Amino acid sequence: MKTIGLIGGMSWESTQIYYRLINQKVREQLGGLHSAKLVLYSVDFAEIEALQHRGDWQATADILAQAGQALGSAGADFLVLCTNTMHKVAPAIEHEAGIPLLHIADATAGVLKRDGITCVGLLGTRFTMEQAFYVDRLRDHGIDVLVPDETQRERIHSVIYSELCQGVVNPESKADYQDIVSSLAERGAQGVILGCTEIGLLIQASDTDVQLYDTTEIHADQAVRHALASG
Repeated sequence: MKTIGLIGGMSWESTQIYYRLINQKVREQLGGLHSAKLVLYSVDFAEIEALQHRGDWQATADILAQAGQALGSAGADFLVLCTNTMHKVAPAIEHEAGIPLLHIADATAGVLKRDGITCVGLLGTRFTMEQAFYVDRLRDHGIDVLVPDETQRERIHSVIYSELCQGVVNPESKADYQDIVSSLAERGAQGVILGCTEIGLLIQASDTDVQLYDTTEIHADQAVRHALASG
């Protein structure tokens, strides 16, 4: 079994879900008392969030690259960045750490292609929905991406930072997200990506008739597959 290096804390609300899912999936695969070999570097999200909203992506890259280097030194064979938004600086992290990084958008695209999805809606932070690093990565896999309108994007972003990253689950916010998911389906989305690792705290498959793709679960599953693969 390879050792997984988790870069977490963005927020810790979703990082703990990664930890639980990865260990559950290893036990499902191997049985008994098996659990994952992993090391975790958890950052202070307040520092990252301030840099994100200032647009200082280089500083965030420096912090996370240092985390990746530390994980490599601690024995990690590959990296899992436990957030969608910070994949904006994934190439810099992988380069500086010197070990592979499993990209969350690639993992998600693989599941979408398996399911025959060619047009998908995307929920996430404004950075993830509006900037090219994530949407273009999906389009490189041949998947068309629809994002919510301006008002919806602002609502989604606000709920993530002011509620979900602080462990707050608000029924009114859930209803808003359900409406946004439905609107994306009406525009032609065959499914909707929960493209922020906290969104699964708010809305699940049972809350809508639209197929949801939870990136936290997809990424955790990919990490386990990679850790248990031979070679």
